[in-house]
Amino acid sequence: MAEHGIINVRGVDFDNVTKKEAVEIICSRLEKGEKTAVFTPNSEIVQTCIEDEKVLETIRFADMRLPDGIGVIKAASILKTPLKEKVAGVEVGEELLSSLADTGHSFFFFGGKPEENGEPSVAEAASKAVSEKYGCKVAGTRHGYFAKTGEENEETVRLINESGADVLYVCLGFPVQEKWIEDNFSKLENVKVVLGLGGSLDIYAGISRRAPDIFIKTGLEWLWRLLLQPSRFVRMLSLPKFYFGTLVYKMKKKS
Repeated sequence: MAEHGIINVRGVDFDNVTKKEAVEIICSRLEKGEKTAVFTPNSEIVQTCIEDEKVLETIRFADMRLPDGIGVIKAASILKTPLKEKVAGVEVGEELLSSLADTGHSFFFFGGKPEENGEPSVAEAASKAVSEKYGCKVAGTRHGYFAKTGEENEETVRLINESGADVLYVCLGFPVQEKWIEDNFSKLENVKVVLGLGGSLDIYAGISRRAPDIFIKTGLEWLWRLLLQPSRFVRMLSLPKFYFGTLVYKMKKKS
């Protein structure tokens, strides 16, 4: 599984792959029927792992961990163990939709807001949009606004299993989606690949949009998110904490 190499960044192991390589590996494992969980940690998630051992154990559950954030890439460079590139989860999700469109594989979208005021749920809207764009098959959807334990959760697992989908996008946000995948992975009967993809369904549905290319290419996608959602400011404080913590971590390793 790790022939491409693993890079450890502050305690979290990352697959050292490009986006293209990540998609190829996921598709290969799908074709072989190798059950695979894919997480996409960014620097905020790594910082949480540093501070919370339980979260770190959940992140370690994944078979693949893709570096979804420029902060992780910079930290790896500071530590002299560079990663090939940032691998954004939303882009990996799109590449899979495109790559698997004519293969007979189908998807299940789980997450986002429910139907409201006659408008479809986010998952349903995303399903319609990607089906039209890529010609892929979305076998089922389920919104994410319910208790993730008990009867409602068991009903969700049943819906996923009965859909026959073999690729599952879980978009509940960190750390809920990662914990849900860890807790329910063994219950998924047909699914071979499950990815935790945060707010990707909102982007696929056209409800949210990614930062302009200039922000992405210059590593300032975090600034774009902050400009759109100033309420994220407190969460964003983990970024400088992670960056300067990495510098201190490097100096301690040298001494």
